[in-house]
This record gives sequence, structure tokens and C-alpha cells, in this order.
Amino acid sequence: MSDQNPYEKLGVSEDASFDEIQDVRNRLFEQYKGDTKRQEIIEAAYDAILMERLRMRQEGKIKVPERIRFPELRVPVPPKENPSSIENSSAWLQRILDKPTPIDVILPGAWYLGLSAISVFYPSGGDQTLQLALVVGVGISIYFLNRKEGKFGRAVLFTLLGLITGLITGGLVGNWLVPTIQQFIPLTVNQFSTVVTFVLWWLINSFLR
Repeated sequence: MSDQNPYEKLGVSEDASFDEIQDVRNRLFEQYKGDTKRQEIIEAAYDAILMERLRMRQEGKIKVPERIRFPELRVPVPPKENPSSIENSSAWLQRILDKPTPIDVILPGAWYLGLSAISVFYPSGGDQTLQLALVVGVGISIYFLNRKEGKFGRAVLFTLLGLITGLITGGLVGNWLVPTIQQFIPLTVNQFSTVVTFVLWWLINSFLR
């Protein structure tokens, strides 16, 4: 078989078209699937034919379709990212994120804006006022979250997480930010953390299910 030219090894004539050569090559690969040595011979013959056709094209003897890829021009094609893997990776986001209507954003926003104003500008801004505002805020958050999905337990969970996260984050940030703000508005750390909690609740109510 080593004395055969590449056309004979593939079993095609020298005037065979590119499509015929590729079809034969693919059929032989499938026929000798698992026979690595035979597949190497087939691939070597196929590459030799393509190299000869490339030389003939460069000499102007034949015209080769642009879609034909020659051995020295073959570039590994990066594997396409599986769309299903993207969908799976973002599935949890799709389950909790919502596409709110303007009303879903405006209504809770109006409530929390009012509570924030009371917390900041109410005379003396005592702790009792802040506690009452937070209690009202808890009720508002549970109401709007439960209204979307009808899952009361989940609404309570997200509301409590927002409360804890808002107060802790607001307290930490307020310790170094409030002294600067006090130059313009008389504000305590507790008032600041309460407002941060209201903002976080608004985001949860508007953009989470």
C-alpha cells in the first residue's frame, strides 16, 4: 500500500472533486473507526492530495473553493460555549430576579422615601421613631414581596435578611461617613443605617421575586 499514490490510497480518481474526496475520506474514517493506524494513513493521503491541489492552485492550474481548508492553514476552532451551561449557571438568578413594572418600583419607593424622610427630619429623631419606622418598613416589605409570588415565608425571609444587612452595613459605613454628612444635615449613625435599610428594602421589593 506504501507504493500507492494518495489517490489510490483513498480510492478516488485524480480528477475527483473536492466534495468527492472529502466524502470518501469521511466514509473511510467512519469505516475504520477505532483503527488508529489506518486512520493515520487515510489522513496522510488526504493531506497529500490537498497539498498537491494547493500547489496546483498556486500555479494557476486549478481553482479551489475558498471553503477548502489546507493542512498548513488549519486553525483549531475553539469549542463553542454550550448555551445550556449558560442557562444553568444563571438559572438561580432568573428564579429570584424580577422585571418590575413602573408601579412595582414607584409604590414601594414612595413608602420608603416617606419613612426615610420621617427618620431623618422628624423632630429629635429619637430611637423610638426609628424603631417604629423600621416596624412599618418590615410590614411594607413583606406585603410587596408576598404580593408578587404569594410566598409569605420567602417574603419574611428576604425582609429579615434586608433588615439585618441594612442595619449592619449602614452602621459600619455610617461610622466614618456620618461625621462628614453632619456638616450639612444633622444625622446620627442610627438614622443613617435606618435609611440604608429602607433603600435595601426598596431594591429587594422592586427587583426580587
